[in-house]
Amino acid sequence: MTAREAYLAARVLDALLRENYGGLGSRVARTKDGVGLLLADGRWARLSPGGLFQDFVVAGDERLGLEQVLETLVEVSDPADSEGVAAFFEECLAALSALELHDGHAESVLLGQPSYETLAAFADHPVYPTSRARVGLSERELMAYAPEFGGSFELRWAVVPRRALAPGSAVRLPADVAPAGRNLMDDEVLFPVHPLAVAEVRKIDGVRLLGEAAVTVRPTLSMRTVEISPRVHLKVPLPISTLGARNRRSIKPGTLGDGARAELLLRELADPDVVVADEQTYAHAGHEYLAWMVRRLPEGKIVPVAALSSPGVLDELGDVLPAYLRLLLRWNVRLFVRYGVALEAHQQNLGLLFQGGRMRLLVKDNDGLMASPSRLRAAGVEVPEFGDERMVNDDPHALADVFVTITLHLAAAAVAFGALPHDRAAALLRDTLAEELDGYGDDPMARILRARTLDAVRLTGKSMITAGTLLSKERSGARDVNKFYGTSGPNYLRRA
Repeated sequence: MTAREAYLAARVLDALLRENYGGLGSRVARTKDGVGLLLADGRWARLSPGGLFQDFVVAGDERLGLEQVLETLVEVSDPADSEGVAAFFEECLAALSALELHDGHAESVLLGQPSYETLAAFADHPVYPTSRARVGLSERELMAYAPEFGGSFELRWAVVPRRALAPGSAVRLPADVAPAGRNLMDDEVLFPVHPLAVAEVRKIDGVRLLGEAAVTVRPTLSMRTVEISPRVHLKVPLPISTLGARNRRSIKPGTLGDGARAELLLRELADPDVVVADEQTYAHAGHEYLAWMVRRLPEGKIVPVAALSSPGVLDELGDVLPAYLRLLLRWNVRLFVRYGVALEAHQQNLGLLFQGGRMRLLVKDNDGLMASPSRLRAAGVEVPEFGDERMVNDDPHALADVFVTITLHLAAAAVAFGALPHDRAAALLRDTLAEELDGYGDDPMARILRARTLDAVRLTGKSMITAGTLLSKERSGARDVNKFYGTSGPNYLRRA
């Protein structure tokens, strides 16, 4: 058993316990030797108190095999979930292969002076154990297209009938994105194609795939978004899933338009220290693998928040953590209380923007936000006409679920507790959030948010594996697999 296998096995079992899949939590027992869990093969796995997100985790000195954990998953699973369980097996094997492959190349990647996007990909997802899994990709493809390997590649290109463009689509790519020397007919438009999506695009009637590749790009932490230049990113569909088998990285019609509308809303509501990336230029041709969006970033040094969890990055930046948490919580609390808006801006969609001696918060990729129409109208703000009805919700507790699981857990706690001892991280986060909420007094929305965070006995969590892979949507009932709750953990904000 390799060290990486033991690491992944522990993370998988932690996640299954956290989500209590198949009632696994009921197997946790206390004996004279401490707290533990009986695995399917008869192994007694010792547990220790989980300081963040859950009650118990696999003890640090336990070395479990992945097969032992997956056999236990099978034992507690419902037969109706057999397809999801099999898919999760694939995820685990793909994640282990990717981890071991990266271990073998990490040193050479670091010697190549990697970008902050590459460094961000060195850190595993705070709660999803198989975040490295890109099922179906070979080692060669991982090294070419996964961000943690710091590579570059050329895009492919397809010619699409102009009549296929969806409303709101740009009729042509910006000059700094499009390849030079491509002559098209008046009724044709050019679409970028990720090399991994070539086989899917070839199947689309009426679309002509060009033979040559052009325009060199680098993968970002979001693998389907690539960097053309430091200020220009391009989002294109991928025929893979990440963070769950049901989290397809294709791009559905309407998503880019909703993101553009969300961006305009956030620009209207932004604090002076918040910058919203420009994502207004996009096109969709009615197929999940024919889409693109150009993201324009501001001048300055940009560090993805996810990179703050990578070794050495916070040391390089200095004492930025308190200032980052103030920026993050000040704006997100104001959005929630004043406007009824909760962002799905996790550690991948946020960045620190350094301009001269000033640090600001950079926000991007906003098509997952949730907004209250009644709160927006009460504040005199026009309600965007989102195509995805899941983006509007007047239930303050639905909004609080997003705030807790995204802003608090992923954007704040995962970074703070990863950088500081538990007590110091808890105090910093608690005091910063309390200060921002205190400014709103007895406002009903502030009282709700305080009750769901600072005063709560337990904090809600997302059941990511359950909804993303193990259960079908019919079984889980999830309207959105990224907003499926049902688990909770101890409130790390409360004083011991």
